[in-house]
Amino acid sequence: MTGRLIVFSAPSGAGKTSIVRALLGRVPALSFSVSATSRPMRRGEANGVDYYFMSPEEFRERISRGDFLEWEEVYPGSYYGTLLAEVDRIRDSGRHVVFDVDVAGGLKIKEHYGEQCLALFIMPPSLEELKKRLMRRRTETPDSLRKRFSKAKFELSFAGNFDAVIVNEVLEEAVRGAENMVNAFITG
Repeated sequence: MTGRLIVFSAPSGAGKTSIVRALLGRVPALSFSVSATSRPMRRGEANGVDYYFMSPEEFRERISRGDFLEWEEVYPGSYYGTLLAEVDRIRDSGRHVVFDVDVAGGLKIKEHYGEQCLALFIMPPSLEELKKRLMRRRTETPDSLRKRFSKAKFELSFAGNFDAVIVNEVLEEAVRGAENMVNAFITG
């Protein structure tokens, strides 16, 4: 396996998905690792593209079989994880794997792969801006917004455990910074 691994982690709403999407269009050697989840599919999402959607029962069965590199029950009954087969498929093709995962998952991947993995933390410019971004999505209920914001405050405390932190105040600047780091890592 020759492909390297690049992890993007952040609290929900910090912009990691926007940065990852931009990089996939700019760095042809990258392939996106589609995560698995037991949460319901949202409007506009597709199975195998945005996530591998499965029931909580199927997710738990696959955990027991050892199919996941990392997984977490993010909220009660709502699982997210990275399938080992997805990572192996991309690495075996010689491409570099890009992950868009939560903070706990990102740290688990970095721990597993060590120096083969670049772990980047995407930081919002402020908690107030993060809250505005989450509200602009219009995908959250007041309760889910409160949960995400509370979790975000906790996740921000782990930024120092990543290889680098990118503050996403202006998206294009954050993308350029990430692109420079990723290119240096995969060619180094």
